[in-house]
Formats: sequence, C-alpha cells, structure tokens
Amino acid sequence: MSAAELAPNPFAQDVPQHLPEPSTLVIFGATGDLASRKLLPAVYNLALGGQLPERFRLLGVALDGDVDAFRAHAEAALREFSRSGLDAHAWSALRDSLDYLAGDFGDERLYAELAKRLDALDRAGGGPTRRLFYLATAPPFFGRIAKGLHAAGLGRRADPPTRLITEKPFGHDLASAIGLNRSLQSAFGEQQIFRIDHYLGKETVQNLLVLRFANGIFEPLWNRRYIDHVQITVAEELGIGHRAGYYDHAGALRDIVQNHMLQVLALVAMEPPVSFTADLIRDEKVKALRAVKPLGAEAIASSVVRGQYGAGWVDGKRVPGYRDEDGVAADSRTETFVALRLEVDNWRWAGTPFYLRTGKRLRAQEAEIALRFRPVPHLPFAGAEAGDVTPNELIVSIQPNEGATLKIVAKLPGPTLSVRPVEMEFQYGTAFLRESPEAYERLLHDALLGNATLFTRADEVESAWRIADPVLAAWATSDAEPETYPAGSDGPPTAAALLAREGRAWRPL
Repeated sequence: MSAAELAPNPFAQDVPQHLPEPSTLVIFGATGDLASRKLLPAVYNLALGGQLPERFRLLGVALDGDVDAFRAHAEAALREFSRSGLDAHAWSALRDSLDYLAGDFGDERLYAELAKRLDALDRAGGGPTRRLFYLATAPPFFGRIAKGLHAAGLGRRADPPTRLITEKPFGHDLASAIGLNRSLQSAFGEQQIFRIDHYLGKETVQNLLVLRFANGIFEPLWNRRYIDHVQITVAEELGIGHRAGYYDHAGALRDIVQNHMLQVLALVAMEPPVSFTADLIRDEKVKALRAVKPLGAEAIASSVVRGQYGAGWVDGKRVPGYRDEDGVAADSRTETFVALRLEVDNWRWAGTPFYLRTGKRLRAQEAEIALRFRPVPHLPFAGAEAGDVTPNELIVSIQPNEGATLKIVAKLPGPTLSVRPVEMEFQYGTAFLRESPEAYERLLHDALLGNATLFTRADEVESAWRIADPVLAAWATSDAEPETYPAGSDGPPTAAALLAREGRAWRPL
C-alpha cells in the first residue's frame, strides 16, 4: 500500500513527515479488545495521515478465523472506534494490506509458520520489511510468545533486528517484573523491546520536556527554591465497568500509580539530558525514580491513603459501590483510590513534596500536573485591602483538555489596589487548530521508526516497582480496610488531611 493512494489530510500538511522503512506489523491478539479499540484505529489514522511506510502490511494473529473474517472485524472496529470515522477510499487502500494467521500461542508450530508467511509476504510485496511484533495479549503470554519468536529466528538473532512491543502491566510486583524482563531479554535484546505506556504518547505529557527545556523562563525556577510542591492527579468518573476480572487483582496502585503516574513524576523531576536521544532521556528518568525516598512502614502509615468507592451519585445517576459491581467479591479490599506523598531526595528537589492521587468514581474526569510556586517573600502593599494574593501555579492539563495554564496575580481595574488571580492559558486545539493524534498513533509511529524515547526501559520499570512494592506488601499484611468514599465525591477525607496537615490543599476537581 502506498501513502499516495490515500486522500491527503489537510490537518497534517504543516507537520514534518518521517516515513518509516518498509514494515510488517504483526499483532498477536488481533481480534481482542485492545486491537479493536486502539491498535487498528491507530494504524488506520496513520495511513490516513500519510505516516505509514510506502510498503506496509499488518498481519493479525489469533486463535481462529481467516483473513476475510479478520478484515470484516477490522472494518467494524474502525467504524466504531476510529476518531476520524471511516473513509471508504482510505479503508479500501488499507484493507488489502491486512493478512491473518490463526494459531495457538502455545504451539511452536505457529511461529515456524509465521516465519514462512512473513518471508512469503516480503517476496510478494517487493522486498524485505522490518518486522514488529505487538503483544496485544494477556501478560501470561508475553514470555511464551517472545520465546516462540526467538526459536523461529525472529528474535535476538533476526537480521535486520526485529522489534517486540509489549503492553502494560509489566509485572504484578517487583519480582514478577524482574522475571518478565529476564524472559523477554532471553529472546530479544533490550534495544529491541518497546514497552508501551500509552500515557507517554499524550501530547501534553510529551510537551513537559519542551516546556521545561525550550523555555528559559521555567527551567531556572524548576527546583526546590521556587516550587513549594507538585500535585499529579488522575481522576476518573467511571467505575470499573467490565474490568472486574483484571481490576480486582490489580487495584489503583498497580493500574495507574506504578506506571502512568510515576512516569509523569519522572518527567517532571528529571535533570536535563545532554541531548534528546532515547537512552539519554531514559537515563535521567531512571535517576529521578531512583532518587524517590523509599517508603518505610511509618511513611506508609502516614503518607499513603487507600480508598474504595461506595454507592453514590455521578452525573445525576445513582451508581453502585465497588463491592456491588459485577464480578467483585463482597469482601474485596482492592483499592480504587490512592493518594500518597513522595519526596525526590536529590539536590534539585530535596524537601519538595510530590503529591499523587488517582481514583475511580470521583467528582470529575481530569488528569493534570500542577506545580505550586512558593509565595512571594514580601508584599509592599500588604497593608492595603489587596484581595487574593495567591502563589503562582503552572497547571499542565493532560485530559480532558490538553494544554497548560499559568496562574498569576493581576490588579483589578479601578482606583483601588485590588488584585485577584488570572490565567494565561494555552490549549492544543485552539493554538494549532487541529486535533491531537491519539497516544497509540504516536507510539506506533515511533515504534515503526525505531524511536524508543517514549517507551519504558527495563530499569525504569523495576525502579517504579521498587517504589510501589513496599506499599503493596504493607497492605497485604494489614487488617485495615480501604477507607470508603461516596461515588461522585473528591475521595476519602484522609486524602485531604494528607495535605492539610502541612498547610496545603488539593486542587479542586
């Protein structure tokens, strides 16, 4: 398939195009939920934007079915989930690039057949292609598939080197994460492994690096001398939906904090890299994660809040409590809310707290990073009725509206010296007059290019688990129940107390 066959996208005309080399993307679990909702729409929208290679094929692998059924499944998925709808001409051009192979992931014959099929597709398509293997399967299959690919000559020894793309969760705890990394690395070199955390594909998260290192007004202030504290929030209105089978064994700490939120913390806290190359950026992120002060028993008791939503009201509708959701045990102690206070114990951040909170069934759907600056040391007009002189804040909004807001204090019009906070706001949609690509589009494109900057490395994963593991271990041996909070609220009251005892408060949801 040629990108020239597709209608031009007017919203991409001013975006530099970097076309990957000829590639074949193999998706294990190609008929599953992740492929249907995210991966197939991402491939389609990359094609629509002219960002796929000149020669590209997508080979789906799942337990049963054939190519016609897979193409029909892909078309239905695109109609339902593509952010740009489904254009008949674009789909016709992409459709012929879809192929399919049925087989059992545990059967070594599947991988031998896959190697033959890939060679045949390359011969028919005009030459060799780079092979990428996306594991859109349950985590227990990751190691098995990686070893099967290696045994078929598609792993560590492949020429040209292949790429293995894996989804979170990267383990269930530190020990399992180390075991998974060793299993993958026995079949593929670390430089071949691309671990996806879709949060790192969001435009605003990526923009943190630009905001810090391309703007001289911010980086000199980005330290303990000028920043009082940092808040990172991922709040959801939704409950667990149909994910009880996964969520009741994971919980909010594993599902959101250990990966998404600690990755964001690392980007906020990291030192400037020597250059913007994948390994140098990831080196600095690892250093930041390793600098997080370990949470001992006393700190866990005083600085970590665990909650679980009860029944309540969300958007005017009565919703059940967590233990009343389908598939959840009546005595489940799984947390749906976590708030914690962390410190990055290094020269830049010593003494500056990082507050993290995430929860389901909260008052609003919102994800943001807020940096609260220290108050000014002296107000020359303090004796006047000046009004609300609040510290400055920089808020980086991840969702629902991607952008950044700088809160400053300004004088109200009129003869008196009265002031109030005002906002200087930037939003992607209004500034660039186009919709941001979805995270999976950016990450898939980077994987096709071989750019690992936004993918997590083995030592990053293990460093994040070293932060989360003591908390999980303490909860596992404790008889304490998660604190119940009503659905549609701000979370457990003790989460507010976590900041209040230090004279601070969460930003309102």
